[in-house]
Amino acid sequence: MNKQLIVDIAKQEIGTKENPRNSNKTKYGKWFGLDGVAWCGIFVCWCYDQAGYVLENIGFQKGFAGCQTAVAYFKKNNKITTTPEPGDIVFFDWNGDGRYDHTGIFVKKIDSKTFSTVEGNTSLKNQSNGGEVMLRVRNFGNAIFVKAK
Repeated sequence: MNKQLIVDIAKQEIGTKENPRNSNKTKYGKWFGLDGVAWCGIFVCWCYDQAGYVLENIGFQKGFAGCQTAVAYFKKNNKITTTPEPGDIVFFDWNGDGRYDHTGIFVKKIDSKTFSTVEGNTSLKNQSNGGEVMLRVRNFGNAIFVKAK
């Protein structure tokens, strides 16, 4: 599996925005068959699919739409890792309550505290429902990582 291809595909989408604004309507949602809903997970599934690696049925035939369902699935199937590689999936628990709020694709470790990701449905004003594909810098402290394939 060439996980760098997943990263490359995700990076090509940087700057893509939902249309109309604040609608959650995207080409990713149309592809998934569930347009108009929060789409960070759908974006991750789309990137994997475009790279030729369809994710397992994690609530949906094309992968997952909800972070809670996906994290539960990946934990049950022993896919959690502490050594992420480019192309792995990352989930974020912003307030430390055990509920995962957002997801993206791991790009690279920057230093001992931070890493970069490509995320769908984020912005500088709204981390988890911001309407844009962006390259972000995140902290390791609120993230878990998944070797999806």
